[in-house]
Amino acid sequence: MMPTLRNLLACLALLSALPFLADPAAAQAKQPASNTYSSEELVQQGHGFFGEVSRGLALSIEKAVSQWGQPNGYILGQEGSGAFVGGLRYGDGTLYTRNAGDLKVYWQGPSLGWDFGGDGARTMILVYNLNSINDIFRRFGGLSGSAYFVAGFGMTALASDNLVVVPIRSGVGVRLGANIGYLKFTPTATWNPF
Repeated sequence: MMPTLRNLLACLALLSALPFLADPAAAQAKQPASNTYSSEELVQQGHGFFGEVSRGLALSIEKAVSQWGQPNGYILGQEGSGAFVGGLRYGDGTLYTRNAGDLKVYWQGPSLGWDFGGDGARTMILVYNLNSINDIFRRFGGLSGSAYFVAGFGMTALASDNLVVVPIRSGVGVRLGANIGYLKFTPTATWNPF
């Protein structure tokens, strides 16, 4: 009789421990929707924006997500730029977030360095660590020479405090060089890049 009681107690102990042994993925699925965007969601949005699912876009998004995690916002827009030693970039688009809605934004910025040419591009900008929608309205600095190209898509990262924006560009034109500069996001269009 003792072995049966021992088996019964073991079964009860196992049953009481089952909730603690649950699969973490299943637990995440039961939680409310996240404030971030998965790689799959970003590729799907990029597909609608860039016109076709491309391996380059998927690779660029995967690279960004592997380095900075899942963004809590993204911008879809277009931009144009040109440079001859000094350069300028202007763009506009819509910032999408899960919890704060959509917002029209504009960006502009100067650059200085060994840089020549011009381009026009459709742009997806991944936004990381955005606490409030108005946090986007600031300058994000970085080295554009650190940009690299993945199957026709260019990507670089710019930062301001703990906020990071990662523009992913695909477009036409030729622009060669390395420069330092920044992007300034504003709620209204302006010609002043400073």
